[in-house]
Amino acid sequence: MKNVLIIGAHGQVGQLLTDKLNADAGYTPVALIRKEEQRALFEQKRVEARVASLEDGVDALAAQMNGIDAVVFSAGSGGSTGPDKTLTIDLDGAVKAMEAAEQAGIKRFVMLSALHTDDRNRWTDAEGMKPYYVAKYYADRILKGSKLEYTIVRPGALKNEDGTGKINTAEPDKQQDVPRADVAEVIREVLNQDRTIGQIIPFTRGETPIREAVG
Repeated sequence: MKNVLIIGAHGQVGQLLTDKLNADAGYTPVALIRKEEQRALFEQKRVEARVASLEDGVDALAAQMNGIDAVVFSAGSGGSTGPDKTLTIDLDGAVKAMEAAEQAGIKRFVMLSALHTDDRNRWTDAEGMKPYYVAKYYADRILKGSKLEYTIVRPGALKNEDGTGKINTAEPDKQQDVPRADVAEVIREVLNQDRTIGQIIPFTRGETPIREAVG
C-alpha cells in the first residue's frame, strides 16, 4: 500500500482524488491542507490531514512528507487571487514541493498542469490566465530537470460534470474540456502505471478508456 500526499487536497480535483485513492486498496491518501478548519472534512472521510502552507520553507514542507511514497501536486492559488499568489503558489510553491520531496527521499511526483502549457503561442490572457500559464510552464520545466520520477498531466478546461472514464490523449484539441472526475482518475491511473514515469500526458474528454489512454 502506497501513502500518497495530495498537495491541494481541499481543491476540487484534490477532493475527488482523495476519494478515489481512499476507495482503492492499493493507496492511503494523506491530505496536505493549508487551514486547520479544513481538517474536519478529511476526518469525516477517515483520511489523515497535515497542515502546511506552500509559502512555508522547504524544510517545513519536507517535515510533512514523513512516511510518504508519492506526492501529487494539485494545488493552485485560485481565480480570485492576483498574479502575486500565482507566482508564490503555482510556481514557487510547486518548486518547493519538489525540493521537499527530494529532501524527504521521495522519488515519485505527479504534477497537475494544464493543456498547452508548453506552447507560448497558445497562452491566452482571457480572465487573466497568462500568469497561470507562465507559472505552470516554469514549474513543469523545473520538474523535468529534477531527479524526481515525474509524470505531468495536462488536462483541458476543467468542468464539474460526472466523469465518463474516457479521454483523448492522441488529439486533445478535438475537445477543449474534461470533467474534473476524469482528471482525478487519470492521476490515479498514472500512479498505477510506472510506464508513465517521465511522461507528459495532455488530454481532454474523448472515447478511449483512461487506463488504455495513459498506458
